Amino acid sequence: MYKFCMTANKLFKLPVHPFNLHNEGKKTYAQWQYEKGLDTIKFYLKHNTVDEMFKDKVVLDIGCGAGGKTVYYASLGVIKITGLEILGKYREEAESLAKEYNLRDKFEFVQGDAANMPFENETFDTIIMNDAMEHVDRPEKVIEECYRVLKKEGRLYLNFPPYNHPYGAHLSDAIGIPWVHVFFSEKTLIRAYKELVKELPDGKERINFRISKKEDGLEYFSYINKMSIKRANKILQKSSFELEYYSEEPLRSFFKYPAKVPFLKEFLVKMVVCVLKK
Repeated sequence: MYKFCMTANKLFKLPVHPFNLHNEGKKTYAQWQYEKGLDTIKFYLKHNTVDEMFKDKVVLDIGCGAGGKTVYYASLGVIKITGLEILGKYREEAESLAKEYNLRDKFEFVQGDAANMPFENETFDTIIMNDAMEHVDRPEKVIEECYRVLKKEGRLYLNFPPYNHPYGAHLSDAIGIPWVHVFFSEKTLIRAYKELVKELPDGKERINFRISKKEDGLEYFSYINKMSIKRANKILQKSSFELEYYSEEPLRSFFKYPAKVPFLKEFLVKMVVCVLKK
């Protein structure tokens, strides 16, 4: 299956990915994020305005990465925005971008775990959690922490691509096959991914970022928790939040009705979008 996977991958063009853009010298991860800033909130704008989300607000962006989208949000009238990221290596890049856009006074990068945030109770008016729900180790605890640090009447804006999304395995920096994780075992994908990135300038870093070993020595993709729509809904229903808005955005408009079928939606929904009120 490994050889078949490698052969099949040659038939598919890789989606645009910030890791590859950086290697090609086209743009940094932070700059790519900044340019995608509006895209990260477009689904929320069906329910809230930009001003309702950001203007005169103290904001937290969970899983900010290199801070590009966070800096973009800083330009939308916030009082202050904090980007929380577990990987401290992105600090310099994030702070440099904020300085470039003259937003350094409104932006702060904090290295930390979203399941154990270094903030006081009721600190933030708005929390943004874009494409992070599928990565955190303890999603239930993260939601609890969001409730704790959010002010009364504050809102958590949360969206994520479900695991069985075409690129839900988050391997599209090297593997372009849609739904590849449905067709191939994790063992096969780990072997293929390692082979495909090993010669890249940041190949070793990518492997260490995505792959870990269990106590028995078995390798697994540790950077995703395989979050499904069903699992996420159970977590949110058990939380203390009020679900103010909820949408399951289909991959394409012609999938609108099939994407409502309980089993099929896991494969045909590109983004689960929630607005949660404290």
